[in-house]
Amino acid sequence: MKVIVLVKQVPDPREYVRIREDGTLDREKARAVINDCDKNALEAALQLKEKFNSKVIAVSMGPPKAEDALREALAMGVDEAILISDRRVRGSDTLATSYVLYKAIEKLGPYDLILCGLESSDGGTAQVGPELAEFLGIPQATFVEDFEVKGNYVIVKRRIEGGFEKLKITMPVLLTISKNANKPRPTTFSGILKAVKKPVVTWSLEDIGAEVDKVGLAGSPTKIMKVEKIGSQRKRILIEGNDVEEIVNNLLRSLQEHGIILEAAKQ
Repeated sequence: MKVIVLVKQVPDPREYVRIREDGTLDREKARAVINDCDKNALEAALQLKEKFNSKVIAVSMGPPKAEDALREALAMGVDEAILISDRRVRGSDTLATSYVLYKAIEKLGPYDLILCGLESSDGGTAQVGPELAEFLGIPQATFVEDFEVKGNYVIVKRRIEGGFEKLKITMPVLLTISKNANKPRPTTFSGILKAVKKPVVTWSLEDIGAEVDKVGLAGSPTKIMKVEKIGSQRKRILIEGNDVEEIVNNLLRSLQEHGIILEAAKQ
């Protein structure tokens, strides 16, 4: 079985990231990490490798330093790593990104399963997976919390509003994996040593046969018209009192003065 995992390197969500005048993130100067949900997708793929001896290929689109994310994926245990890196893809929205990934996966040839994180921390749209499946013309399942491969199909458990849904889908299929699906394994020292010896193959737009006018800002129908900084509206109020009871009463009075009404929960 051949499994392709999409890996995105994102700015560390715990740190400040500068936004350029064109509305795109200044990724070159930001500390970068693997997108959290993509680690869950990697873990799901590696579990299949252990069970079925599957071949796992990690694919990423990004600047040259995105190789670091693929090196980490190799250290976790994936077999091959592909990086689509071309300055002309900078500023691609979800549709343009999905198109580039589609062309790369076409070049990789036949596959059984494509796994990707539910969404990225720098965008949060959850659109790339479904859009990629549409480009490829294959079925998809989103918000996947568990799945099992049986023969030429997968049994999928996905979260829906108010509960879960179970689906039986014939492969090839694309699944977007949620953070609740598993606990990603850490890299090991031996894994890191093995990863150093493995190549990360870099492809340009020409290598994958992508049309230049369908990528980057020019090929992105999503247009950022304006970017504004919004200041914090929080206020700090000091509540005083001689004892706990007086402090609580003063707190409740202050909340009411600010239009906040508290009601006791019904038992």
